[in-house]
Amino acid sequence: MVSPTGPAVGRFPTVLVTGFEPFGGEDVNPSWMAAQALHGRTVAGHRLIGAQLPCVFGHSLEVLRGLLHRHRPALVVGAGQAAGRVALSLERVAINVNDARIPDNDQVQPVDTPVVAGGPAAYFTSLPIKAMLASLLAEGINAEVSQTAGTFVCNHVFYGLMHELATQRDLQRTRGGFIHVPWLPAQGQPSMRLDEIVQGIKVAIACALVTAQDIRKEAGSLN
Repeated sequence: MVSPTGPAVGRFPTVLVTGFEPFGGEDVNPSWMAAQALHGRTVAGHRLIGAQLPCVFGHSLEVLRGLLHRHRPALVVGAGQAAGRVALSLERVAINVNDARIPDNDQVQPVDTPVVAGGPAAYFTSLPIKAMLASLLAEGINAEVSQTAGTFVCNHVFYGLMHELATQRDLQRTRGGFIHVPWLPAQGQPSMRLDEIVQGIKVAIACALVTAQDIRKEAGSLN
């Protein structure tokens, strides 16, 4: 796991890729496995930094803030596991609500609380998700635009990320968003192989780094 403390290293601009520790009784979390696999790679002249976040309300944002201010990345892609998803889900919007169906890894289960008290009702991703979708489909990787990131720790982190990018002056040139990934085959069905998840996130990052303006096209017509 990349430590959120200490000096940033390297001469390349960076992309921060986060994944979560296992939760809900699972032994693995494909989002962290993918972030770990991408750590140290270079895409479009940017060094990828993979980091693990705790699946805990509140503490996950503390760790994320440390990573953001240490690395000051050009791009942030948060990733999280979503059972039942059949594709890489490019999330459009994060909402200012914590409403947990199950407890987090600290056995905390907030119901109808804000991620940020007094914050906006929602934030939209600043990643070019339609262009990313087109790139993924062109590579034969199953992908979709999703209109909900849920109300568990994934949405908590997605909203907290976008709030930091919107309110911290040293991060206002950073773009960010969130991708949900399916289970691995060993976890159940539907699923996606780890190599496909890793390649998909890499393709999405590459597209985001070279796309300043998203395309305007119905997601269903990209097939």
